[in-house]
Amino acid sequence: QVQLVEPGGGLVQAGGSLRLSCAASENIFGIDTTAWYRQAPGKQRDLVATMYVTGRINYADSVKGRFTISRGNAKNLVYLQMNSLKPEDTAVYYCYAETFSNNAYWGQGTQVTVSA
Repeated sequence: QVQLVEPGGGLVQAGGSLRLSCAASENIFGIDTTAWYRQAPGKQRDLVATMYVTGRINYADSVKGRFTISRGNAKNLVYLQMNSLKPEDTAVYYCYAETFSNNAYWGQGTQVTVSA
């Protein structure tokens, strides 16, 4: 069973930056989509950013201009650079990967806390 792990969360002051990474326990072949989601306490899990194998990228309106999703290297599938963090960005962040054959993989989540 392939597992995704997202190191890089933590506590940061408002205005600060964090970079999340997403590593897979083994190679996943045929990935066509990688994404980051987040879930704040008492709220639904929301899509933050998506990157397709074509290079197309989408962001949630709430993070446009502040967050950047990028392709990973040999060890990591995808990164999320988060700048100008706000208290409302506080959430558990999840990495997601999907293949052309519709196999979906989720990370276990990493806590990001932004203090005012």
